[in-house]
Amino acid sequence: MKPIELVVFDMAGTTVTDRHEVEVCFMQAAARTGLSVTPERVLALQGYAKRQVFEMLWVELLGEKHPELSEYVDISYTEFCSILEDHYLEHDIFPTEGCLEIFEYLKSQDIKIALTTGFYRKVANIILGKLGWLKGLDHHYKSDGSGIIDVSITPDDVLKGRPEPFMIQKAMEVLAVKDAQRVINIGDTPSDLKSGLRAGVRLSLGVTNGTHTRSQLNIHRNDGLLPNLLALKPIIEEISEKSLAE
Repeated sequence: MKPIELVVFDMAGTTVTDRHEVEVCFMQAAARTGLSVTPERVLALQGYAKRQVFEMLWVELLGEKHPELSEYVDISYTEFCSILEDHYLEHDIFPTEGCLEIFEYLKSQDIKIALTTGFYRKVANIILGKLGWLKGLDHHYKSDGSGIIDVSITPDDVLKGRPEPFMIQKAMEVLAVKDAQRVINIGDTPSDLKSGLRAGVRLSLGVTNGTHTRSQLNIHRNDGLLPNLLALKPIIEEISEKSLAE
């Protein structure tokens, strides 16, 4: 049995190049719907399920018992969805540095690839489709063996999104990976790191070429911070070598 059976990747900022477009879309939606928020606060909530972010922000502004809280959240979230979908439909989308190379390496080692995200399914599919990563996925978004990735999980597929561990656990369930110690989780936000730690994976790693810098991630508990995804290769090789020596 391989020491690493599955790597779980975040999407925007980790496997998908993000030049802070999501934050810009958040700020636009907030401004259009009367929600006062700073860019720093929005950045701190990157990686969470997007509707949850608006709920958290409106609670901070109005209090959780405000009688129209749900309505405010719905209005902001609906506006955000419209802005975000238009953005990804109208703009080119690219993998991050080292992404395709690490995917190819993992395939060569028969290590499964799962993508998780804070995006809802419609936006996730727009991105996956434009990258060609929907190829080989069935209606449950699991690969038939011919796909670039092995499964795609969104907050729509689980009880709650990040920082909870449920998307990682769902990916493990779908791909029949029983032991979290044979799983590596990697992302570019504090919520990505927390999700992996809560799932009890072998390593919960961060990349510093996404939405957060090394100094922004280093204050959060993590098992290592990498300059890009390709830096994951020697880590997996070292784990494999140690396993063979035991």
